[in-house]
Amino acid sequence: MRILYLDCFSGISGDMTLGALVDAGADRAYIEEELTKIKLEPYMLEWKRVVKRGISALKLDVILDPQHPPKHHRHYSEIVQVIQQAGFNERVTALSLAIFEKIGIAEAKIHGIPVEKVHFHEVGAIDSIVDIVGVALAIDSLQVERIFASPVPLGSGTIHIDHGIYPVPAPATLEMMRGLPIASTNYSLEMTTPTGAGIISGIVDEFSKSFPPMIVDTIGYGAGTRDLPNQPNVLRVVVGKVDPYIGKWQVSHEHLAHEHSHGHGHGHTHDDHHHHQHEQSHTHPHHT
Repeated sequence: MRILYLDCFSGISGDMTLGALVDAGADRAYIEEELTKIKLEPYMLEWKRVVKRGISALKLDVILDPQHPPKHHRHYSEIVQVIQQAGFNERVTALSLAIFEKIGIAEAKIHGIPVEKVHFHEVGAIDSIVDIVGVALAIDSLQVERIFASPVPLGSGTIHIDHGIYPVPAPATLEMMRGLPIASTNYSLEMTTPTGAGIISGIVDEFSKSFPPMIVDTIGYGAGTRDLPNQPNVLRVVVGKVDPYIGKWQVSHEHLAHEHSHGHGHGHTHDDHHHHQHEQSHTHPHHT
């Protein structure tokens, strides 16, 4: 079974997750091609490699066309309809809707309105749709069957949003993390965004402080926008498989194969000889 572990030591956001999954081998061309099925105002995905405190990571930015800026808010109900009608496969549709549902329900509760009326602001709507559907497509591309995550640091302090100055974590972020493990942090800033919390609460199957037992296949690092003073602001994702025979996993050192077979053959005959001698010496005294 193929599994994914989200190592959220610096929190999590939508763009960090998508960047990390592509860095771990998700098919970027497939993701970009499938995203065109959603009819949005023109945008471009910009992928660049950055170094965050010594770790090379993939940074994703959604760049909007200044000539055709998004004109209106998008309601939750409209986003659901757009995703359902896009023609993605069942898994991608289910993962995307699971994440959006968590965000929609949390925002509705915080604002005291019906979930259908929750709206995503102009730019935020496009960012959220691209990040969330992109993450669903990446998970589909990697053929991941089960998702694990570490406890999640949310951050602290305050943040400026459309409604004014809000505490960190944002109320919707905290609402989505109810019943899930969070980690403390010394940083006075937002480490986990509502989209990041939607991913964690919407599609993670299990939480584990350390890595689950697995055979590691690929590792990816997705960069956040900010630089943190004492640690790399990256999300680390690990893709691998759970194997029932993990206790007796065999490794093939291909680069050593030639020397190893030569050395092994030599050692084997030597052993054989030694064993033969041992039998001789054991039986000889027995006769006398």
